[in-house]
Amino acid sequence: HLRNKALADKKLVTEPKTTKTGTTIVGLIYKDGVVIAADSRATGGSTVMDKDILKIHRLADNIYCCGAGTAADCNFVTLKMEAELELIKLNTGRQSRISTAVSRFCNMLFRYQGYIGTALIVGGVDVDGAQLCSISPHGNCSYLPYATMGSGSLAAMSIFEAKYQDDLTLEQARALAIEAIEAGIIHDEGSGSTVNLCVITNKESKMEMNVKSYNKRDWYNPNPYKFPKGSTPFFKELIFPKVDVTNVSDPNQKMIAE
Repeated sequence: HLRNKALADKKLVTEPKTTKTGTTIVGLIYKDGVVIAADSRATGGSTVMDKDILKIHRLADNIYCCGAGTAADCNFVTLKMEAELELIKLNTGRQSRISTAVSRFCNMLFRYQGYIGTALIVGGVDVDGAQLCSISPHGNCSYLPYATMGSGSLAAMSIFEAKYQDDLTLEQARALAIEAIEAGIIHDEGSGSTVNLCVITNKESKMEMNVKSYNKRDWYNPNPYKFPKGSTPFFKELIFPKVDVTNVSDPNQKMIAE
């Protein structure tokens, strides 16, 4: 610590900055299955990049997961796992197992030592019953009755620790998941927009989009900005002739069009 502080004081190195994920994802086990939920705000630093992004990913018919972290990494690892589980199902002729998805996730993430920035909550129902697993970017996993991850996870966890009970009904579990995401949205600036959730049972899996919305824009400018022609200066103008590529008789003209 003293060495690093001395280097930073002499401005020989720049101190590392803390990376903020900007997400709230939760999951819990109830009497008949699993409920997982997530917000829908995507951020780049302090900028809201997308207000309606889907953070719940399908891995198999009976297994879904929520992802927090780098959006590209979350999409890549979940699409890869979905393909692997489908191939295993075709080869074995059996239902996909949650333990298979979790072990493969952990092996891949541990290999990259946290450089794949994705934190996952995997939930599903298989022959062993309803299961919920939290996976860190370093490949550590924990099977839990309820879990939260992302920058709003502490606010969401406070709701679970205060109100979670065994053998919740679907209505109670659904309301508790929504309340946990709501706590993350209110207390974390990186989470927001809407609540999406997925209910997984041994019979079916059901996605519910835009269950609850927050931070709606109530006012719109009735007179949008209008700039007169010529407001933006330019240095050069190029005009390209229009060519109809569907009906060209001259072969030279066709080559230009292609």
